[in-house]
Amino acid sequence: MTVAPNTILGRYEIISLIGAGGMGEVYRAKDPRLGRDVAIKVLPADFSTDADRLRRFEQEAQAAGTLNHPSILSIYDVASHNGSLYVVSELLEGETLGDRLDGEALPLRKAIEYALQIASGLAAAHEKGVVHRDLKPDNVFVTKDDRVKILDFGLAKLVEQKSEIGGTDMPTRKALTNPGAVMGTPGYMSPEQVRGKPVDHRSDIFSFGAVLYEMLSGKRAFTGETAIETLNAILKEEPPDISATNGKVTPGLDRVIRRCIEKHPEHRFHSASDLGFALETLSDSRSSGSTAFLADAQITGEQSQLHGRRGGLPGWLGWTAAAVFLLSTIAIGALYFGRSDRQAGIVRFSIAPPGRADLGGTLSPDGRQIAFVVTNGQGVTSLWVRSLGELDARQLAGTEDAGFPFWSPDSRFIGFFAGNKLKRIEAVGGSAQSLADASAEARGGAWGAEGVILFTTGFSTPLLKVTASGGVPVPVTQLDASRNEISHRWPSFLPDGRNFLYYSRATDKEAEGIYVGSLDGGDGKFLLNSTARAAYSPSPYGSGGFLLFMRDTTLLAQPFDADALELSGEPSVIAEGVLTFPGEAGPTAYAAFSASANGHLIYLTGKEPMTQLSWFDRTGNTAGPIVPPGDYHEPWVSPDGTRIAFGREGGSDRQDIWLLEVARGIISRFTLDPASEVCPLFSVDASRIFFSSSRAGKMQLYQKPSGGAGTAELLLASDSNAFADDSSSDGRYLLYEIEDPKTSFDLFVLPFFGERVPSAYLQTEFNETHARFSPDGKFVAYVSDESGRTEVYVQTFPVSGSKWQISIDGGDQPQWRGDGKELFYLSQDKKLMAVPVMPGDSFGAGTPANLFTTQVPTTGLTDDRNNYFSTPDGKRFLVNNLVDDVNARPATMVLNWATDLKK
Repeated sequence: MTVAPNTILGRYEIISLIGAGGMGEVYRAKDPRLGRDVAIKVLPADFSTDADRLRRFEQEAQAAGTLNHPSILSIYDVASHNGSLYVVSELLEGETLGDRLDGEALPLRKAIEYALQIASGLAAAHEKGVVHRDLKPDNVFVTKDDRVKILDFGLAKLVEQKSEIGGTDMPTRKALTNPGAVMGTPGYMSPEQVRGKPVDHRSDIFSFGAVLYEMLSGKRAFTGETAIETLNAILKEEPPDISATNGKVTPGLDRVIRRCIEKHPEHRFHSASDLGFALETLSDSRSSGSTAFLADAQITGEQSQLHGRRGGLPGWLGWTAAAVFLLSTIAIGALYFGRSDRQAGIVRFSIAPPGRADLGGTLSPDGRQIAFVVTNGQGVTSLWVRSLGELDARQLAGTEDAGFPFWSPDSRFIGFFAGNKLKRIEAVGGSAQSLADASAEARGGAWGAEGVILFTTGFSTPLLKVTASGGVPVPVTQLDASRNEISHRWPSFLPDGRNFLYYSRATDKEAEGIYVGSLDGGDGKFLLNSTARAAYSPSPYGSGGFLLFMRDTTLLAQPFDADALELSGEPSVIAEGVLTFPGEAGPTAYAAFSASANGHLIYLTGKEPMTQLSWFDRTGNTAGPIVPPGDYHEPWVSPDGTRIAFGREGGSDRQDIWLLEVARGIISRFTLDPASEVCPLFSVDASRIFFSSSRAGKMQLYQKPSGGAGTAELLLASDSNAFADDSSSDGRYLLYEIEDPKTSFDLFVLPFFGERVPSAYLQTEFNETHARFSPDGKFVAYVSDESGRTEVYVQTFPVSGSKWQISIDGGDQPQWRGDGKELFYLSQDKKLMAVPVMPGDSFGAGTPANLFTTQVPTTGLTDDRNNYFSTPDGKRFLVNNLVDDVNARPATMVLNWATDLKK
């Protein structure tokens, strides 16, 4: 059945036919839900009555769908249309290996590179009990960026496995082939396939050998004029000596191929992992550490794998010296690589991130890769990955606005937060997959060995769990009111994959700190008080481990029994001055360190950047700062210009409201409660200051006389966090934000008349934040991410359906000029923009113009709602600029950090 363009299959829209084969037709299609193109394979309608073909098609989808590896085609969905089944998979751009070969040999280096990727994919499939059974060049795809993908598990067979700990969790199923049936492609079939005998993973190893032979020689290993002759050649003949056509093939590589294509399965490599290791070893011996494998083996201390290799400077040492010049290559080599008979010693060196990476780096569990969140010149973050065996980091496309990455246990995938979603992406690149809803205020995730991801949807929520393939999240922890808990965050799995560490924020300081939770639920177990998150790191001596945790800016390690969930002994200082981060309602409890599962550590030193308040004119000229450097947030100038309210750390890891008397330059504290107070704004007559406080657990709206006397009055009690944005010029309304678990941030209005019943102003599936009333009270300027990035919009007040986009290419923090004839906002690259507008019944907006570039902290939906404040005439701007970039420095990498601690 040919499917016409524009046909809708489920939620997918067919774009065009890509190709056809014996098992179906393949189409390019659009997935509107995730905004990506996919490939759809449809079984032709005239084959639908063929039960055997139908079962084979289903088996292809089910077998491939269980696999999750960068070198295997990802399956997204399986469904039916008019009686015909179809499979939805990732869309690949490139060509098959068969097309790439076309009778010509590949360069030796390229052939081994492809072979390593194929072997890795086969190893992952075999671990799941899946045998491909039809491996050939036409079922290997080479993408435009030279990544290999194994296609078409249409003949895959789930092999019965013994029930044992560590084995697959897949149910055993019978193969859908009749005994004695010959299935596969002549020329690449194993002898046992030719004879119709039962096959296992070693059949794929034979096919792999035939494919590698063809990559290196340009000719098939087994050929004949007919299919029967080809099958006989597989059973009885040996292929010609490959060195006759490719003199670069070494005897060692020839032996690897010959072992793959042995006639008897027991004479072949026992596993694809062994095969891959053999290829890696041969590859490494050709150039002293030039491949990633050699660097990885050295860094993880796999000393036994280094014996017998050529001498010479290890590849990663040159990279380290070039990057930071901290240690000489000779010293590192003697210290680290000369210890084949005992535990390698500690090695420290610096790693420069590929740009501004305020969070430091996140180590993969195998310690071989580092994920960075990098902010570009336009203020947009994205994920970058750097292998310790490579000189350069790679940017992962499709990870814009990413935050707080975490790795899968096998180090193949990275989980992260972006676009109000929990997402995942392959570390080698590809399409990002959305797994669940999560607001921009999410505070960390962790990926367990059982395929479960723990995460938060906001900064005032418990932990939730969802499968690594996506679905509906369910709570796994509960906030304990008796401990005054206000959030659980920064989960980190322990080795058993069931228990996990997490940080609990609480208004009760004695209850705030590190806890142990379980996927089975129940109350968390308190471990210790701490000012930031914790992580587990194994002992270098083979048993036990350590809890890594923070005391202020000091990173400590204390012996920890991950089975008994008990601490012992005394903590040891590991690093001083580790960067930690405060937040909107107090500290986020994030600390910039990361530990791998094999005993390595990376951390970033520094401190939260300081800011200063300065007045600027429209051309960017300034007379200098009006306050000393400090931690200032969200300045708001009183209507008469005599006072400035702002947020500032209150000395107890909480933020308070402070006031500056402009004429005398005196700064005084306005709020004294031990909770956090944020988002100050003066009332129209300057008699009151509205703000948000966490004194009741969640952020609630309060007001207090601006003179400082008297107590704060609760304006609004809510089950959700509320943040004050603006009050109308007539003093009748307060505009504020609500963080809703389902719809993220929405805008609400609290009237100061009648029964004072709040109502929703803008409540959508997107985030609406940072709102300001127009001077005449007829419009509201606000920020929304409905387009996929933050833009400034204007909406009528009350809402009438009319809406105008003001910013171009991203915008945040809108403010009106006093006469309503101009709007200001900050662009993504922190430029202060001015837009002429037409107030009144018929609204209109002109083209944004750049006034000057600021140095404010990063802007965004969940950052401060204003880093500047305009005077009513629009001629001067109070800007909260960064004093310096204290975090533009390399991270510190420590190999075998715990070696010198006492056993």
